[in-house]
Amino acid sequence: MKLLNVFALILTVAVTPAAMASEKGHGSHWTYEGSAGPEHWSDLDPKFSACAQGKSQSPINLVAGKSGSRKIEVDYKPSALNVVNNGHTIKVSYDKGSSVVMDGNKFNLLQFHFHTPSEHTAKGAPYPIELHMVHQSDDGQLGVIGVFFKEGAKNKALSTVWKRANDHIGMEHTPEGVSINAADFLPADRTHHNYSGSLTTPPCSENVNWNVMVTPLEASSSQIKKLQRLFKANARPVQKLHGRSLSIMK
Repeated sequence: MKLLNVFALILTVAVTPAAMASEKGHGSHWTYEGSAGPEHWSDLDPKFSACAQGKSQSPINLVAGKSGSRKIEVDYKPSALNVVNNGHTIKVSYDKGSSVVMDGNKFNLLQFHFHTPSEHTAKGAPYPIELHMVHQSDDGQLGVIGVFFKEGAKNKALSTVWKRANDHIGMEHTPEGVSINAADFLPADRTHHNYSGSLTTPPCSENVNWNVMVTPLEASSSQIKKLQRLFKANARPVQKLHGRSLSIMK
């Protein structure tokens, strides 16, 4: 998903309240297990009601959908590495000036963060890691690009982040002379699942333009284990479709 009163995401720069809340939860303490876990999010704060009552919630199980032609135009530039363990995820806040264009609308990249296991599943099966790149248009619309990681070769871009990610919660770190390029987290094949969903953390706000890449990237076993060590599990369970349509865009 910082998505908080302006993304938590999860989403910084000016973002909507819903986006920011995805990380901070409007001050209400939420977790991924126990009495403050996903099954109880809607009970923690009236502002989280969509977590239980919403009909367009994320994540979902991704299956074959109708085919379409739709390219995501990517204009990502290098950014300083602004990384933080916020207690829910490892989040990188992105410098201004990077964006994507989807369906003719420009979305500015705010931040990206990681979930283990993946929040979305593919034909019922999760991947070890899912990356969420959170974007926002000038009129406040949210667009997220999701990228899966499977076990394989060591991922150089991931290593840059992991070297600066630690157990200490709440302190953003910007190491001098270290940069990151979000383009390095996109697969060469940009075929993607597209659907209308929500933030995957409280307040679970809907009308989020979701775009989950079909082709996964690779991460080494040690890289996967590091995220699992920091966060035993930080993935919301899959949600019901409630009649929504999915598309495969090429």
